[in-house]
Amino acid sequence: MIDEFAKDHLHGRLRRDRKALLWKLDGLSEYDARRPLTATGTNLLGLVKHVATVEARYFGEVFGRPSPEPLGPWQDSDGSDLWATEDETREQVIGFCRRTWGHADATIDALPLDAPGHVPWWPEASPNTNLFAILVHVLGESIRHAGHADILREGLDGRTGMRAEIEKQIDVQARAAHCAKIERAARSAAPTKAQRVSQAT
Repeated sequence: MIDEFAKDHLHGRLRRDRKALLWKLDGLSEYDARRPLTATGTNLLGLVKHVATVEARYFGEVFGRPSPEPLGPWQDSDGSDLWATEDETREQVIGFCRRTWGHADATIDALPLDAPGHVPWWPEASPNTNLFAILVHVLGESIRHAGHADILREGLDGRTGMRAEIEKQIDVQARAAHCAKIERAARSAAPTKAQRVSQAT
């Protein structure tokens, strides 16, 4: 009983965070969806592609249920799942994502939480695992990257939230006042030059 509850709960959270991540592309131009937004090139469409690739591998080959999507050998992973080429359309990436979800969901539905799995890219001391551990691991990956997407999207146009139905209209003045309050607190907490000299002596 508890196993089914745990599986349903984890699976439900995974589904929720998938949708939240995908929604971060809503209304963006092709350029804004793809362009690098950090010093390491992190971008929104690339995050969607990467999280789908993670699910394809972990809910696929780890349990002997290879993804029907074309994936190169994990040993050849070169970071190309973190961005979309000019030849890849947004619709192709999203389609890959949705098909991967379907395959992952089928694996999760078909197997018990203690179903054994093997992760060949994990350290030699711990490649053997089970569905419960993989669900927790992939959920952690999804949450982490959904958080990245939250910040990137906010930086692009100020939009925040997890889904359209609870999105609040942007109040520019309220946001500016809030940021100003935080800035004042930060400046007040920072030591002055005289205090820094005094602390150093």
